[in-house]
Amino acid sequence: PKENRFTTWEQVFERPKFADAIIITTPDDLHYGPCMKALAMGYDVLLEKPIAPTEKECRDILALAKKTNRIVAVCHVLRYAPYFQELKALMDSGKLGRIMSVQHLEPIGHVHMSHSYVRGNWHNSKKTTPIILAKSCHDLDILRWMIGKQTQQIQAFGNLNWFKKENAPKGSTARCIDGCAVEASCPYSALKIYQRNRSWLHVFDLPEDKTQWTDAINKALRETNYGRCVYQMDNDQPDHYTTNIRFADDITASFSMEACTSYEGRRTRVMGSLGDVVGDMNSFIYTDFATGKATQWESKSDGHGGGDWRLAKDWVQAVAQQNPSLLSSTIDASIESHVMGFAAEKSRLNSTVEKIQL
Repeated sequence: PKENRFTTWEQVFERPKFADAIIITTPDDLHYGPCMKALAMGYDVLLEKPIAPTEKECRDILALAKKTNRIVAVCHVLRYAPYFQELKALMDSGKLGRIMSVQHLEPIGHVHMSHSYVRGNWHNSKKTTPIILAKSCHDLDILRWMIGKQTQQIQAFGNLNWFKKENAPKGSTARCIDGCAVEASCPYSALKIYQRNRSWLHVFDLPEDKTQWTDAINKALRETNYGRCVYQMDNDQPDHYTTNIRFADDITASFSMEACTSYEGRRTRVMGSLGDVVGDMNSFIYTDFATGKATQWESKSDGHGGGDWRLAKDWVQAVAQQNPSLLSSTIDASIESHVMGFAAEKSRLNSTVEKIQL
């Protein structure tokens, strides 16, 4: 209804409480205000990740959720993906023996990186959140969840090496549409990605009439960041990021986020004393050391590996029954991965090994 349409998040809370729950999908730097207001007014919440841009704000939301006894689920949808659920079940079954170490890779994909973290909404950590949280809190969370042990220490390395001015090819222009001499051969050409390939257009304000799209896209390439040269932006997010993590029981994990890849989709290796697993979110192969037998499991899911709808369904049921135990990704369960992320960024910037304090 018209009375439930708003132009700012503040307007939502000027009205008395008119629903059971609220979904917060505002930009990263606008999670804290709406969530704190929603909890204070008695709403249950489904909160997009990351929880908030600072550790203090994350802890504030957790504290208020407990004080008001409201349900807060965080969109850590990988916990609901059949692939990771099967992988965790295998790790918990004992078939792998004692878990020794986990290696996890998130290949962002070179076009995805250029679209979201060089040109897009998350291109500058000072205006949003560090990429380890904006992109990879999913991965820190899934490592913590699968291993099932508290994080003790974290160390991180990474930098912005490629998407910066000194790497701009000779003859390049501030915008790809301005007669760039290398546009035709550039893998990051905005004309190629958005105009010729017509990909990643969900952020563009396009008319319903597709015959008008060429002009609308060209306008966006002239006026928005999506038309700017990837080497001439004000971006600061690292294009490669590696973390080393020590969990309780001396379990170790390494996580790498890589921008310069031709493919997307997470890769995981789990090493146990009795077997190991190699997987890529579509399938994994479990090998039993004693028999040498290799068993393959395959997934046919989409939408974050099938996790999106499962999370939404569980959240609706949890709110309807007022039973947070139906959720895997409550704020209580999700806070540790954010603490890990903030500690990793501190480590990366200061060349330190950080202890995790919960």
